[in-house]
Amino acid sequence: MDLFSHANQDNIEGQPLAERLRPRRLEDMLGQEKIIGEKAPFRKLVEKGQIPNLILWGPPGSGKTTFALLLAQKVNAEFITVNAVETGAKTLRELGEAGRRRRLELNRRTLLFVDEIHRLNKAQQDVLLPSIEKGDLVLVGATTENPSYELNSALLSRSRILVFERLGEAELIKLAEKASADRGESVEKLLDPNALMRVTELADGDGRRLLNLMELILNLKRDGDGEIDFPLTPETLAQAVDVPALRYDKSADEHYDTVSAFIKSVRGSDPDAAMYYLARMIRGGEDPVFIARRLVILASEDIGNADPRAITLAVSGLQAVELVGWPEAAISLAQVTTYLASAPKSNRAYMALQKAQELVDKTGTVPVPLALRSAKTSSMKALGYGKGYRYSHDGEKGYLPQRFLPEELGEVSLYEPTDHGFEKNIRQYLEWMKK
Repeated sequence: MDLFSHANQDNIEGQPLAERLRPRRLEDMLGQEKIIGEKAPFRKLVEKGQIPNLILWGPPGSGKTTFALLLAQKVNAEFITVNAVETGAKTLRELGEAGRRRRLELNRRTLLFVDEIHRLNKAQQDVLLPSIEKGDLVLVGATTENPSYELNSALLSRSRILVFERLGEAELIKLAEKASADRGESVEKLLDPNALMRVTELADGDGRRLLNLMELILNLKRDGDGEIDFPLTPETLAQAVDVPALRYDKSADEHYDTVSAFIKSVRGSDPDAAMYYLARMIRGGEDPVFIARRLVILASEDIGNADPRAITLAVSGLQAVELVGWPEAAISLAQVTTYLASAPKSNRAYMALQKAQELVDKTGTVPVPLALRSAKTSSMKALGYGKGYRYSHDGEKGYLPQRFLPEELGEVSLYEPTDHGFEKNIRQYLEWMKK
């Protein structure tokens, strides 16, 4: 579809509200002030007619497709849009050749918009490289995924990444007002203030989702035959409109970001934030076993010996989750999450492991001291294995001073207990024992 056929869709009867209200100028876009604001550096670049290859990274409904369309209009470029899921390497190669002919014969640029560009495999991405290097195509790719994870370095190095933000409450309210005006209504007659706030919450920063909700409400007003009272309240809104599902793709950024926030909240001893992110994962349909396993890891990594009960509780929580499944597993997860978030923290056991691994990597397989070697046979004893070993229980404190590390390593300190929780007892015991 080129730019002009797209613009002619304005007159198609029954066109979805989200398409009918699509902005026709960059100035009409809501949000993304850091990119298209009057003083934004990129906006100044566009005003000069310069458009680099771009990767637009942001959540659904933040205006990425509209932005690409308006860029093409701004520089009078041929606008071609494809979806990565439906486009193979052959088609991409043909589009590059067509862009080359257009550039040489008509002296006109071609802006290729690739939606869901993260779904192109490496070979398909490589096909695009010659065309964008020669200027036959100006590539604008849209993705909801982190480009650093999904796109190869060759394509990223030739593109500029623009980060799109979810729409804020003010932008969503403006969209609701535009949607109402499009049907000759006022938003105040459709929704009371609390219901309007609820609609913006349900939209979850997604402009397209908000317009779809408004279209449902407007159709209900038009076709309802007076059965529902307007303006809607939050209660009547819930009865009249299906609540959209929470945006949470278990294989995408929203998954990784939410899990990261969850773990960091538990580590940071904030049970309220931890429960909030746990609820988001539950509502998003996350695998409860995945959550429970992450908590088991955290119990050792971030709590460790500051509360040795943490690992036991976390493992019991994992077993409970595997035993009962959803929805009851959420209760066990809540118990483990709140306990771990409220427990004293220490990562000294984890740090000791990292130090030990670094030492092994640096020194290799230093011979084990003879005194510590297994001396089960006479030949081993003849070689001096086990000679000089002191049995620790013979000491008054169950301890006898001796060196266990190889002499070649010199003085080494790997585990350094903190004063947090039970680990303080461990530190004090080690100090007492060695007096």
